[in-house]
This record gives sequence, structure tokens and C-alpha cells, in this order.
Amino acid sequence: MKIDLSGKHAVVTGGSMGIGNAICLALARCGADVALNYRKHAAEAEAVAEQVRAAGTKALAIQADVASFKDAQLMVERVTKEWGGVDILVCNAGINWDGMIWKMTEEQWDAVIATNLKGYFNYIRAVAPQMKERQSGKIVTITSINGKRGKLGQANYAASKAGIIGLTKTCARDLGKFSINVNAVAPGLIETDMMAQAPQSVKDLALSEILLGRLGKPEEVANVVCFLASDLARHVTGQVLNVDGGQFLG
Repeated sequence: MKIDLSGKHAVVTGGSMGIGNAICLALARCGADVALNYRKHAAEAEAVAEQVRAAGTKALAIQADVASFKDAQLMVERVTKEWGGVDILVCNAGINWDGMIWKMTEEQWDAVIATNLKGYFNYIRAVAPQMKERQSGKIVTITSINGKRGKLGQANYAASKAGIIGLTKTCARDLGKFSINVNAVAPGLIETDMMAQAPQSVKDLALSEILLGRLGKPEEVANVVCFLASDLARHVTGQVLNVDGGQFLG
């Protein structure tokens, strides 16, 4: 059965690169209009918006810092003004700033938590009232298998991703009675531009854990997001779906 998101309006945070880029394009190919934010990478965000338009749907590239409560509210207000509302929210924006716990600075901790966890709260808080009023909506958060198992040198990142899981499950409880689905996707190691620059030893370790024997592709995460954003998943909420080739088990 084909995923049909025709007439739906989506907001994707961190949509200019990597997994976020793939999510924007996959949503557009399924028929959704897509608004994505950027903080610094205006050219990259506009390039994604052009690709969305080339797929036949509408696009907006909006400057907004996900860590800013005000920016999130303003972005959602603009999308609502131009398109009439937000039907789908995908919280994807994230950063990492690794360090062993005995060396990690307050700045490292605060920056990652502000972007990866508070940023998700900011956007869910911004869309929840209108979704509640309409009695419909799909919210998908991007977490990580490292939020479920921890990761050496990533206390801030793993804590933020674990927090996203708690946030997702609680929002599913808060919003379920209003027919709003809230789910998370937990990727393993995905073949992005950032990953291409990682040391070979890091890739080799990941490959040794992955049961399917290869890194995941951004499109494979995006496909699961589209499923959760569609009515095919209307009886799925509060779940965390691993997209990791079995890495978590490995």
C-alpha cells in the first residue's frame, strides 16, 4: 500500500542535511508540503526546499534556532499562517560534542541538551495546541540507539537521546486522547556526510555490531518516518522503532 500524505503540511527540524534532508524529500515524494528550519546553512536549506518543490509540493526554508522557544513558536505560526496548520512534525535537529565525562565542560553539556532535547520540546509545545484542537496530528522524534544503551564519550548526547524517548512516550500519553500519534525512530550508525569523515576504526566497530553487515542509509530512516506520519500507522503510538540493521542487538 502506497503512503499518501497529499494535502498534509509537515515541519522538519534540522532538515538541511543528512537524515533530515532525506526525511524532507521522502515526505515530499509522498505528497506532503514541507517546512524546514536552518540556523546557519541557508543555502543548503534552500537547496532542499527546491528539491521539495521539484517533487511537486510546497516548501518553506525558515531561519530558526531549535534551542529557542520563541523561534519555534514563530516558525509554527508562519507555517500555520501560510498553509493553514501543521499536520506532521518531525523533530530531527541534533548535534554532538563528545568528551569523556571527566573532561566534559558545562558548555558541551548545555549545548547538546539545549539543541537535542529542549529543541524537541520547543517544537512539540508549539504544534500541540493546534493538533489538539483539530483532534489529529503525527509527531515523530529522531532519537538514537545510543539513547537506549549509552555510548563511550557521549554522556551529553546519550542523555539527550534517552530524554527524547521519555519525552516521546509522555507526549503520546498526553496527546493520545486527541487522536495524535507520537512515536520515535532510533537510528543506528547511518551513512551521512558526517559519518564519511569519521575514522575507519569507528566505522569498523559499528560494522562489527550490525547484524546486516552494512551501515544504514538516510533514506531507510526517512521511509520509517513517512510510515509513522501516515494513516497506515494510525494505531501506533508511544513506540520507539530501531532502524539499525540489528546494531542494538549486536
